[in-house]
Amino acid sequence: MQVIIDRFEGAFAVVELADKETVNMPRALLPTEAKAGDVIEIRINREQTKQRKAKMENRMKNLWKKT
Repeated sequence: MQVIIDRFEGAFAVVELADKETVNMPRALLPTEAKAGDVIEIRINREQTKQRKAKMENRMKNLWKKT
């Protein structure tokens, strides 16, 4: 998914979605060098998601073993 930074308003960036709808996004979530007109790509990293899920499942198993 790509969004275009339309402008900044205080602590928010107004970004345009593919359907031309605009939404506010916290400026803190964007790279510090981002500026109006920049195209930002948002994607799901399936591999990291899988790794984090496995890590949390392992922690939960270990938590129950200790009690």
